[in-house]
Amino acid sequence: QVRLVESGGGFVQAGGSLRLSCVVSGSIFRINDMGWYRQGPGKQRELVARISAGGRIKNGDSVGERFTISRHNGKNTVYLQMDNLIPEDAGVYYCNAEVQSHWGERVENYWGQGTQVTVSS
Repeated sequence: QVRLVESGGGFVQAGGSLRLSCVVSGSIFRINDMGWYRQGPGKQRELVARISAGGRIKNGDSVGERFTISRHNGKNTVYLQMDNLIPEDAGVYYCNAEVQSHWGERVENYWGQGTQVTVSS
């Protein structure tokens, strides 16, 4: 059983920073891509940033250079450093990971429960 648990969400004023963490646990043979997605009030879920096992990064269009994704493979953990936050960044942030649980099995997508980010003006 693979589980993703996010942490680090909270309340912050515009211009502030937050650091999100997501720990993957359970049966893990390897983790390929990991990423962060978010869903604001009345909006569709969108890509925030993704990072491959080799460290290749793609940021979402709405994020630009303000957010930085990173990962620690030895800890099965992905991070999202969010700087210069604006009210439009508010929403629930979800962690995603592509996990192969055992050798010979296919890679499956897993999602965390989400963590709330609130940004005040």
